[in-house]
Amino acid sequence: MQFVRYTTGETPAWGVLDDNRIHALDARPNGAPLLAEIGDEAVRSAIQRDVENGVLPTNDRSSVSLLAPVPSPGKIICAGLNYHDHAEEQNEEPPEKPMLFTKSPSAVANPGDAVIHPEDISQVDYEVELAAVVGRTGSNISKENAEDYVAGYTVLNDVSARDAQFDDGQFFRGKSYDTFAPMGPTLVAGDGFNANSVNVELRVNGKVKQASNTDEFIFDIGDLISYISGFTTLCPGDVISTGTPGGVGIFRDPPELLEPGDNVEAEIEGIGVLKNNVVAE
Repeated sequence: MQFVRYTTGETPAWGVLDDNRIHALDARPNGAPLLAEIGDEAVRSAIQRDVENGVLPTNDRSSVSLLAPVPSPGKIICAGLNYHDHAEEQNEEPPEKPMLFTKSPSAVANPGDAVIHPEDISQVDYEVELAAVVGRTGSNISKENAEDYVAGYTVLNDVSARDAQFDDGQFFRGKSYDTFAPMGPTLVAGDGFNANSVNVELRVNGKVKQASNTDEFIFDIGDLISYISGFTTLCPGDVISTGTPGGVGIFRDPPELLEPGDNVEAEIEGIGVLKNNVVAE
């Protein structure tokens, strides 16, 4: 099921996207579901019945603006070097445990929003990533129970200022410029979505730059949730971004980095296409 957060120009709302129609969940007797409820199969089944029975008001997708599923995450935790093909393009050995860093929650941008190319940065890069949105509070979660804590999955473009990243010797500044975390267009839950086996692709101006599958993960969803929850409590609305595949701009020969005017499309099978244009600061 594809959940969307959207606006018609008024208050942001939650809906279900079905055949280019958005079914308004705020019209349900109990209102829109919480993230924990989106992750609940019984709640999703009840919502599916409402959609199929046509009891909810609808909007054409073309008549609304889609918003990031999580506008203000409590934390954004990212896995670095988590695809075998990405490790290979850097001539790096796969890490023995997850390599983690954070992005500022204020970096989140909506589908269709501009990615701002900072004036003082010359190396702005793209990274298509599958992101898990946490639906339930948990710590010391077992790998086997990890999916119980996921509300759903979305696309995150881990935009990166490589010169800041390399100059600092750590990732936070280079990953956290405003607009450097576009997210969306949908939040997928249930429906047999296998987060560890979906196609991932990124295009710049229509040209494919990254194309892989999450079966290239070094650490899968269960591994990441179990590891992260072992040292920090996960809370509803936290976002875990699972790393990017090979093909990033900085490791191309010569490098192929983002410039103002570029159109970026990050796509994950079953979730949709996250589109953003790059503009000068």
